[in-house]
Amino acid sequence: MGANEDQEMELEALRSIYEGDESFRELSPVSFQYRIGEDGDPKAFLIEISWTETYPQTPPVISMNAFFNNTISSAVKQSILAKLQEAVEVNLGTAMTYTLFEYAKDNKEQFMENHHPGNSTPTPVANIISVETPSTAPSSKKKDKKEQLSKAQKRKLADKTDHKGELPRGWNWVDVVKHLSKTGSKDDE
Repeated sequence: MGANEDQEMELEALRSIYEGDESFRELSPVSFQYRIGEDGDPKAFLIEISWTETYPQTPPVISMNAFFNNTISSAVKQSILAKLQEAVEVNLGTAMTYTLFEYAKDNKEQFMENHHPGNSTPTPVANIISVETPSTAPSSKKKDKKEQLSKAQKRKLADKTDHKGELPRGWNWVDVVKHLSKTGSKDDE
């Protein structure tokens, strides 16, 4: 049986097993997410498993980089990934996505024993700030580029606006008067 046939069979099985399970998400036919733990649980985490072309003969890609996991320290994430990798090696050559999700659910407490939700919150906020800072600079450059107008565009804009760049008071009154003359106003009655 080829890798694609194995994947199709496992995909069908996963869809039937997790039908109606809000913790399971199929991102694509070869990529899946599962939330381990209940909504609002500070020790809940999200595992993403993506199949390679030759899966299950080769290991799947397991990731915990989802935004949901931002409050978990990288040491805890690495520990979880290492334990899941051990399970992958044991199950290599067989359909293992369901097995890995169930293994994570069964061992959630052990996986998260070193996770302290209160202590790790400041770290991700600092990471988010450092991530957003570089992205702010390029967006201001893009704004500069949008403001560069040709001479003709500048002339047109200057003709329409006053020295502050604002439209003059009453610039649309002609349209209002036309509208009132077509529809009639209360003064006509």
